[in-house]
Amino acid sequence: MAVTKATTLLRTQGLAIGYAGKTILDHLDLQLQAGTFVCFMGPNGIGKSTLIRTLAGLQQPLKGNVTTAQRPAVVLTDRVTAGYMTVRQLITFGRYPYLSWDLRLAPDDLHAIESAITRLHLGDLVDRRLHELSDGQLQLAQIARAIAQETSLILLDEPTAHLDLNNRLEITLLLRSLAHESGKAVVMATHERDLALQTADEIWLAGKGDKILRGTPEDLVLQGSFDEIFRLKGFDLRTGKVKHTPRRAFSVVVSGSHAATLWTRNALARCGYRVVDDNANIPIEVLEKDGKLTWQLAGTSEVSNIGDLLSALDKLQWGR
Repeated sequence: MAVTKATTLLRTQGLAIGYAGKTILDHLDLQLQAGTFVCFMGPNGIGKSTLIRTLAGLQQPLKGNVTTAQRPAVVLTDRVTAGYMTVRQLITFGRYPYLSWDLRLAPDDLHAIESAITRLHLGDLVDRRLHELSDGQLQLAQIARAIAQETSLILLDEPTAHLDLNNRLEITLLLRSLAHESGKAVVMATHERDLALQTADEIWLAGKGDKILRGTPEDLVLQGSFDEIFRLKGFDLRTGKVKHTPRRAFSVVVSGSHAATLWTRNALARCGYRVVDDNANIPIEVLEKDGKLTWQLAGTSEVSNIGDLLSALDKLQWGR
């Protein structure tokens, strides 16, 4: 089947999911186009894993149906038990649907495997046994297997759960680029609100009754859906930052074209200063002189880093 951006790769009609006869999510009429990266989100226990398994055909729906253009590649949270298998062998399993009875790998299969290894930077691990891997390394190998399968639809359940921040960001951006550059549809169940809001084309948001809300990240934020479902405490969705309550005696304004101005504002807000756009008690300017950064405080004293800036402001506040 020729895949274009207008191609629907997944569709559900009247879908209800759950287990042991208990309905978790119902009335699901979902549709997923090629070239789309979707983050599926919601509170714990809302049915994220159940929906991924149902869409993948690994769990029967309670009612309704799921239609996919082809069998998807799937990454679940279940730990692989074949501990003596190597990383390369695990990734090779992604090619098994295409092999004939003799299980001989063709050049296309080998290329897909090597490409997945390269994309996930697993070259140093390919001969390691799975039982020797950390949870994060095993998760990367599982994602590589799914990529090697080269399907038009990829479903992932918490693929970044065991990864550090750098790898979480890299994997999220990789999945997004796979959707956009290769015309795939990718659905990722995740708790990573900050990454989802900044990378997803569409968010499926569960937690309001038995429905799933769908929309662009920005629309769901502006409609108040995120606040309503997650009841965020101490996080300002309008700015994407932690809320800080001013507790200092005076306000500050920061000017300058260098990227350090953003980090300066963050530091000042974190330390309880009221950061404003104008009419502040104390102006601070971030400058670059002879290739070095300097912070000019109130048009007079200068410091060479943010730590010294905070110390100088402390002295001003307390008159030392």
